[in-house]
Amino acid sequence: MHGLVIKNTGSWYTVKTDDGAVVESKVKGNFRLKGIRSTNPVAVGDYVDIVMNPEGTAFITSIDDRRNYIVRKSQNLSKQSHIIAANLDQAFLMVTVAHPETSTQFIDRFLATAEAYRIPATLLFNKTDLLTPEEKHYQEMMVTLYTTIGYPCLQISAIQDTARQECMPLLTGKVTLISGNSGVGKSTFINTILPDAHLRTAEISDAHDTGMHTTTFSGMLELPDGGYLIDTPGIKGFGSFDMEPEEISSYFKEIFKFSRHCRFSNCTHTHEPGCAVRKAVEEHYIAESRYASYLSMLEDKGEGKYRAAY
Repeated sequence: MHGLVIKNTGSWYTVKTDDGAVVESKVKGNFRLKGIRSTNPVAVGDYVDIVMNPEGTAFITSIDDRRNYIVRKSQNLSKQSHIIAANLDQAFLMVTVAHPETSTQFIDRFLATAEAYRIPATLLFNKTDLLTPEEKHYQEMMVTLYTTIGYPCLQISAIQDTARQECMPLLTGKVTLISGNSGVGKSTFINTILPDAHLRTAEISDAHDTGMHTTTFSGMLELPDGGYLIDTPGIKGFGSFDMEPEEISSYFKEIFKFSRHCRFSNCTHTHEPGCAVRKAVEEHYIAESRYASYLSMLEDKGEGKYRAAY
């Protein structure tokens, strides 16, 4: 039988078969994907073959080739990845400039990873209704920055029905990953988009103004007019994985644009003479925050997150 993995609870996978049945499944034996050092060999969004057991459960015996997938560094094993989801049409990163504040480095690492795996990304700026005038101004600056780079940005309040009206046309008929830090309002947003989902939400921790995990497993939620939302646990950090240092600049759209004018073709944009990227930073054509995120990703190599160069 063939089907789609719609939920991953760690040891069990829920598979929706091509004929509409829902089967709880496990990975058969020592199943591993070739060439991917991952903590989870099967991910939500994967298409798989299963073999039924007498008990009514099934074994996953093989996985179809993925159109794409998005990964981050595993929290526990620095040399392994964690596959967040597979076969995506787009990714929505939900961010908040306050309550809690999403760091620009987190945003930039997510966007660079989406670029690396060729997944179109949109930024959802949530909790707009809670912002002070100063925070609202800062959010407008952020929106201008990322829109100028080429990323669609929406400013919403997930608790208001206008969020549904604005976002539903962008989601219908597509497989969309919803990601972000804990506490930014992903579950509230999904409950607004899909009122029957009844996802659990939690108050923000007053002590640290940070979110608490309410989603513990990844799952696909079917949209009424076609497509799926993939809900994922809140992510505190986004460690890049399996990127060569010389590739990273190409995952920052504006840095890649200016890098064509560097004196040296292998310029790292850190110290070389005639570097067009550093000049663009100095002249404010590239935001300092974006350049700082690029440098931080270069430093990841020292933490053993990259495969050795041949």
